[in-house]
Order: sequence, then C-alpha cells, then structure tokens
Amino acid sequence: MTAPILSNHGCRLNAYEAEAMRDLAGQAGLDNAVIVNTCAVTAEAVRKARQDIRRLRRQNPDARLIVTGCAAQTDPDSFAAMAEVDHVVGNTEKMQPATWAGLATGGSEPVQVDDIMSVTETAGHLIDGFGTRSRAYVQVQNGCDHRCTFCIIPYGRGNSRSVPAGVVVDQINRLVTRGFNEVVLTGVDLTSWGGDLPGQPPLGDLVSRILRLTDVPRLRISSIDSIEVDEALMRAIAEEPRLMPHLHLSLQHGADLILKRMKRRHLRGDAIQFVQEARRLRPDMTFGADIIAGFPTETDAHFADSLALVEECDLTWLHVFPYSPRAGTPAARMPAVDGATIKTRAARLRAAGQAAVTRHLAAQQGQGHRVLMESPRMGRTEQFAEVMFDADQPEGAIVIARIIGQDGTRLTATPV
Repeated sequence: MTAPILSNHGCRLNAYEAEAMRDLAGQAGLDNAVIVNTCAVTAEAVRKARQDIRRLRRQNPDARLIVTGCAAQTDPDSFAAMAEVDHVVGNTEKMQPATWAGLATGGSEPVQVDDIMSVTETAGHLIDGFGTRSRAYVQVQNGCDHRCTFCIIPYGRGNSRSVPAGVVVDQINRLVTRGFNEVVLTGVDLTSWGGDLPGQPPLGDLVSRILRLTDVPRLRISSIDSIEVDEALMRAIAEEPRLMPHLHLSLQHGADLILKRMKRRHLRGDAIQFVQEARRLRPDMTFGADIIAGFPTETDAHFADSLALVEECDLTWLHVFPYSPRAGTPAARMPAVDGATIKTRAARLRAAGQAAVTRHLAAQQGQGHRVLMESPRMGRTEQFAEVMFDADQPEGAIVIARIIGQDGTRLTATPV
C-alpha cells in the first residue's frame, strides 16, 4: 500500500486539517491517491493550487487526485472541470471518516460539497504536531461571521462555530500526558470562540480554563482580531507566564478610511492602543500582523499609514498580502490600484518587516531564553524567534539558553 501524497496550501488551520486528513485517509486504507488541500485567500493562491494540481498529475499519472480546501469549497465546479481531477471534496466533508472510507472503496461521487453555511458544529480533532514532537495544534473554532469586503473565506469555512471548552481541555490534557510541551490554539476567527456556545463565553475564559485545568507548559494563541480581545484574555496576558508573549494580529491596514472600506471593526488608533496596553501588561510581548498592500482606492498617503504602523506598533513578524480581487466580494468592484504599484508597496512592507525582525533579534544578544526544540538543533523562543544550536538538544524539550548571535533572520544560542 502506498500512502497518499498530500499537498497543503494556505493557513495554519489548513495545515492542521491536512494532518487530520492524512490520519483519516490512512485509517480508511486509501491507496495510490494525491490530496490537494487548497486555499482561497487570494486569486494567486487559487492559481498556485491549480498549478500544483497539474504538476502532481504529471508526476502521478495513475493516482486518484482529490481536491479539497477553501478554493474547492467556494468553486467546486471549476475544479471538477479540470481533466486532472477525479474528486472534489468540501471543507466539512474532508473532516469526516465516512468521506475517506468512500474514497478508499471507490464508491464516492465525483463532487462532495455541501452548503457550508448549514454547518453548525465543529468537531475537535487531535493532531500530533505536524511531524514534530515539540508542539501540537488544537482546533477550537472554525468559520467566520464577519464579512470583510475583501474576504471570501466565510464562504469557504461557513459561519463561526466553537469546540466546547471541556472537549478542548480533555484534548490538551491528553497531549500533555503524551509529552507535548506546547499547544497552539487555532481557528479561522479565534476571538469569536464561544459566541455560539451557551452563555457566550469569551476566548479569555477558554484560555484561563486551559491554564487552570491542565499542566501544559506553554500555551500559544494563533492569529486574533485585537478589537475582540476580552478582559479575561488581557488578565491572562498580564498574569499567566505559561501564555506565550507572542500574538499575531489581523490588522490588514493602517489607514482608517481603508479599514472602513474593508469593513473592519477597528481603526488605526484601536490597534495602537491594544499593542501599547498588551506591552504594558507584558513587556516582553512581541507582535506579528497580517497587512494587505494595494487595497482598492489605497493612495500613497494611505500606504504610508500602513508602513508607519509597522514601527508605531513595533510589529516584528509580518504576513504581507498583495491585494488581489476575489470574484463575488464587494472590494472586487472598487477602483483598483495598479498591479506594479501593489507589488512595490508589498515589497516595501516586507522590507520594513525584515528590518523589524533584525532589530528584535539584535536586542536578544546576551539574553537568556527558554527555547522549545523543534528539531535537534533548532527551536523557538517564547516570542517565536527561531534559534539555532551548534550541538544536538533533546527534541521537544524546553532548553534554557543564552543568545550568542544572530544573522538577521534567526538567533544562535548555547545551552546554559
């Protein structure tokens, strides 16, 4: 039996689900298959997925090729029409054992994509850390109730739905028992966790409950919407050393007018205020951010606001997205920015992000850090900076280390 080939595109949640699919396909006995887990966040992401499908078909002419993920969910017919594709599977269906059992026995329909908006629950799936023994990812939320004008993801993921706190705590306790030293909470719109649960508990309640009821050494939160952060989460930031001092923010832009046209729920001042307050509570806090370059109607002055926000918020780890229109979204009907201008602005934002990384790393010289080892010679600090060692360390262990250098992209260290 040949294990399926799995090609993943897009976000951390997609990567999480790819590992779940690998397990489900293996349990079903699926043989001689290629699975492409697509992303729909930009038109470029969809183009790359199609390119990958063609490449994988050339390399695996006799395999069954299965396409799933957000692009397949939002536009199943176009993928089903590709000569290279045998099956198209929706985002809900890809997480169901019955889907993979049907694919393994050959009894599946070519297209299995239901209405994602009708889904009201998210099952908790337990994944063992993306091929490492260092950290595990626990999905606590899926979908999004917001309708930002540039975003097609709600139509690929459905409305927001939460995994109950008790299920999450049980999963994390099992992971701790199995030796994991770090757990990352993942979701599409993480700060909306709990809105569909009885009593509508906020994300901070979940974080506090995890830290109270488990012995997980390190708890990390993936991307959040800062305007939705609740008081309990702010208390955890201030008081809980096991909550890692690194947050990735869904900021998207630094100009108020563009934020309004994006239909975001925060303004520039809100972002700055949140970062300042979080750093007051936790001085070692670092921030990453998603920022879009070249959103429709963006002027040079608007772009300058985004560029300045990188320094004003001291954003260390940037994910820069050159804007590309997504059919069916309101932004696609707005006056577009020239493609060459978008490319230039994205490059300038990335350069600003790299300069921020370099400054952060230089400031760590001589500092002590607790480093979680992802491989024998590479680990990450609590602020998520990559650290290299000259000698092997125990994989998955938390090593006390002193920083002795950096090369602009990662630190070098020696154990203490």
